[in-house]
Amino acid sequence: MDLKVGPPGPDAFAPFEKVSCDFVKHARGNGMTPKFWCAVTPEDVIKVRYRERNGKVFAQVAATRLMWALGFGADHAYPVSVACRGCPFDPWESPEKPDDATVVLFDPATIDRKMGGKTLETKPNEGWEWKELDLVDEKAGGAPLAQRDALKLMAVFLQHTDSKASNQELMCLDKQLGEKHAAADTCAHPFMMVPDLGTTFGHANAFNRDAPGSVNFKNWSEASIWRDKPVISEAGRTFLADLLVQLSDAQLHDLFDVARFTRRDPGASTDDWVHAFKQKRDEIVNRTCSS
Repeated sequence: MDLKVGPPGPDAFAPFEKVSCDFVKHARGNGMTPKFWCAVTPEDVIKVRYRERNGKVFAQVAATRLMWALGFGADHAYPVSVACRGCPFDPWESPEKPDDATVVLFDPATIDRKMGGKTLETKPNEGWEWKELDLVDEKAGGAPLAQRDALKLMAVFLQHTDSKASNQELMCLDKQLGEKHAAADTCAHPFMMVPDLGTTFGHANAFNRDAPGSVNFKNWSEASIWRDKPVISEAGRTFLADLLVQLSDAQLHDLFDVARFTRRDPGASTDDWVHAFKQKRDEIVNRTCSS
């Protein structure tokens, strides 16, 4: 996996590409972090995260690429700058559109693309709770315990703090996997994934605060993986450890460089982040959990 280039595809963006688009007025929704919507073409309206002090602009890139590379599934986040025609100078705070000729440059910015698949829900933003992973039935074709526990442990590794149900999504991957015979009201390939990973690489906190929880080197490097009584199965620990050790130093440098972590937290170098990552990885590799 090329962690610098990220997920490929016809709707992908190159690292640090300058993207031109036209402002689209859009409801703010339930989120609390600065974002706006912009049309690259009339048919392609993108979601843009912005602001230097918005940790999600940085953390979302690294966390989603790491999850994507390891096979857990994630939305795609591309680190770019955005030249927005007709944009307010601060669309989140003042969404009124100025003259169409105005062009505002947002740097740094991140463009989010949804992972392919159909969202399964009975009400908007329903999602799933982490305890529901324990209800997955392996005998009925569900993911084995090792994979489910590895996902839990990965969330701890990232210090994923904004873990409410609406931040986990149940997808149907039938179309992506070539399933053609399932009935319209069924899904042969359901998939549990975590789309919003913007408050990571810090320290999980009760109110999901940005400064301590999103790309904070001191907090992340000092956060322990384990407590006194791990509740992760040995199969889950081993599964994740076997994935993490396959990442090379070069891949890890690419991961933190492309996510612009040193811009968010200039007190730590890319080498510092790589070293902290490897220490955390060692905590998982060298620990044995009771079965």
